[in-house]
Amino acid sequence: MHRENARLLPDMERSGKIMGNITLITGGAGSGKTRWAISYFKTCDNVLFLNTGSRISEDTLHRMKYSNEQNNVEWVVESEVENPVDYIKDHKFFIFDSLGSYTSAVMRKVAKDVENITREEHDEIRKIVVDNVIECMRKVEELNGAMVIISIEPGFSVCPKDPEQIAFREIMGAVNQRIANTAQEVYLSASGIQFRIK
Repeated sequence: MHRENARLLPDMERSGKIMGNITLITGGAGSGKTRWAISYFKTCDNVLFLNTGSRISEDTLHRMKYSNEQNNVEWVVESEVENPVDYIKDHKFFIFDSLGSYTSAVMRKVAKDVENITREEHDEIRKIVVDNVIECMRKVEELNGAMVIISIEPGFSVCPKDPEQIAFREIMGAVNQRIANTAQEVYLSASGIQFRIK
């Protein structure tokens, strides 16, 4: 299904079907989510890749560069993005990578002690993440653009014992549910294969 989407993207662009579209892709670590997102927009120019983590892997950078050269397009990459809302203005297409690293960064900012996150901090973290991501989605729709949001499915990993990881899993699960309910399309990625579930 993801290959069909990649091939159809130019026609979808011309017909306006992709415009205003928000897609969430979720799954386990290393399941092919970022590769799929790059493929989804591969024929599009004016793409902004928002990296909310500390670094982009060499593999991702190489894949992006190769895809851009093959399709004669040029993308912009922003790294260590703290507030993604600030970046939704000068482009048409966006890849938000990733909801998990963004949630983790907000946790570290809000919690006084990440090993002992209070219920109030838990709720505040969830609210900040959800509110900001939904604001990004709203701004993309106003631009008549499109965004792919990459997330991680915490339930696919080993049940954590570390308090910080337990809190992350709970918050991430709640965030994923809210964003999945709001997005127009949701894909599940497993072993490099993507399945549309919404």
